[in-house]
Amino acid sequence: MLYINVAAASAALLTLCAAPGALAQESEGPLTIIHAGHLIAAPGEDGVRENVSILVRDGEIEAIEQGYVEAVDAELVDLTDHWVMPGFIDAHVHITNQQGPGRRIAAFTEGPADRAIDGVLYARRTLMAGFTTVQDVGGDIEALRALRAGIEDGDVIGPRLRIAGGAVTPTGGHGDANGWAVQVLRANSSPYACNGADDCARAARQLVQEGADVIKITATGGVLSSTGAGVEQQFFQEELEAIVGAAHMMGRRVTAHAHGVTGINAFLRAGGDSIEHGTYLDDESIRLFRRNDAILVPTVMAGVWVADQADAGWMTPFQAAKARVVGPQMIDMVRRAHEGGVTIAFGTDSGVSAHGDNAQEFGLYVDAGMSEMEAIATATTTGAIHVGLEEEIGRIAPGFAADIVAVDGDPLADIDELLDVDFVMARGVVHKGG
Repeated sequence: MLYINVAAASAALLTLCAAPGALAQESEGPLTIIHAGHLIAAPGEDGVRENVSILVRDGEIEAIEQGYVEAVDAELVDLTDHWVMPGFIDAHVHITNQQGPGRRIAAFTEGPADRAIDGVLYARRTLMAGFTTVQDVGGDIEALRALRAGIEDGDVIGPRLRIAGGAVTPTGGHGDANGWAVQVLRANSSPYACNGADDCARAARQLVQEGADVIKITATGGVLSSTGAGVEQQFFQEELEAIVGAAHMMGRRVTAHAHGVTGINAFLRAGGDSIEHGTYLDDESIRLFRRNDAILVPTVMAGVWVADQADAGWMTPFQAAKARVVGPQMIDMVRRAHEGGVTIAFGTDSGVSAHGDNAQEFGLYVDAGMSEMEAIATATTTGAIHVGLEEEIGRIAPGFAADIVAVDGDPLADIDELLDVDFVMARGVVHKGG
């Protein structure tokens, strides 16, 4: 197939396929050409390229050409006045629910089908905000499996979805049933609640069996569990080691919800791969992160949101008390982690805050001392490494998934440009703009 370089104003023909085999492969599906005025192809690794063409076929990026090229029968997308980037990755969401008044009782009035339907709504909102991949780290695994399959089959509009299912938790810990009458607790305890190393290894293996892409544990107490157990370590060290060991043997990474420093450091010493929240990390935590190549997913938005909602009247007294104390700590935590050289991946805890507002997290990272480019990298190049898909997503390059977003202002000058995404392509399909 021949392409004409319009930007060069030349009659020269650019032959992009040299070998007969390559030509046959390129002719398999229709071609889309994106004219990108400003391209940030690999955030944090290179700068901005001007006036380039991105060739997309069969859901993948086929080539990137300097100048604006055209081809017969190709669909042309004009983003010459836009800043074009890889689709964003949110590594911490709860895509099948959203917090607020009435959510505690919904645990007893809704089932997996209800949650899957809610997930269809929230998945679309998330995609339209520019997030083409998300990792759900705590939800009903039946609902999540259905939603994941619907998105993969093209029946549901939403981001690529990785799931953890329920969290491995100590009995009575954050992630188990709390705050109800005893007979209700006994009937609704988590199947992934465990006690002792053997039982905790069982819980991790059970989640792998049920379809989890990643294992999430609650290494400390949490804000929104209705219990006065605090936010420090809640697993014994041998339990943490058993979970990590069992998951790694079955090819799964392990990430830990952890606020208190005792739980953060114990999990990192056990060989855990990443920490969600990390609110009270200290200098030892930073050393452990760097030694282990572990990743921090800060979820600052969640801290801001729970602090704001603490006096709204719908939280239980236990929840509200923790929200007032824990929430305001998180932006300073990101500043200390960033200054200490901790690798940070983007995560919002959306489902605590509202789905579709995910991009607000970028501005909080900049407030914490990151450059705009560093903030974008957390949700692209670094985020892809965190979710184990660095050979597939997180950059605009030949052979990578055609997950592409664009905004009409320079996000390197004003990160708030990312709050209003104008163009979204996910796996080669245009869902917004174009």
